[in-house]
Amino acid sequence: MAVHDDCKLKFMELKAKRTYRFIVYKIEDKQVIVEKLGEPTQGYEDFAASLPADECRYAVYDFEYLTEGNVPKSRIFFIGWSPDASRVRSKMIYASSKDRFKRELDGIQIELQATDPTEMDLDVFKSRAN
Repeated sequence: MAVHDDCKLKFMELKAKRTYRFIVYKIEDKQVIVEKLGEPTQGYEDFAASLPADECRYAVYDFEYLTEGNVPKSRIFFIGWSPDASRVRSKMIYASSKDRFKRELDGIQIELQATDPTEMDLDVFKSRAN
C-alpha cells in the first residue's frame, strides 16, 4: 500500500503548526490519500460528521483539553474507523494497512479503533488523553 506524500505533509502541518484540527484519509487505487482537512476552528462534531457511516477511513484528530489544574494540553489521536456497515473486503484492507500507514505519521500519541460513533465520542477522547 502506497502512501501519498500529501498524507505526511498535512500531518506535519497539523503537528507542528496546528494548521488543521483533523485529517481524514482514505484508501483509493491502492494508495492512502487525504480526503478531508478540518480547519482549526472546526470541532469534534465536524470531525465525527466527516466519517462515513458505511465506509472505512483513517483519521487524525488534534484533541485539545484542560488538565485538572486547568493547564491547556493537546494530544494527537489516530483513529482507525471501521464501521460495522462497511464491506468486509474494505475492513480487511484498512486493518492490514493500518500499522504501516501509522508508522509514516511520526507523532501519533494515542490510537483508537472504532466501529461506531460511541467508541470514539468525546468522553473516550477525554479518558484516553489523561
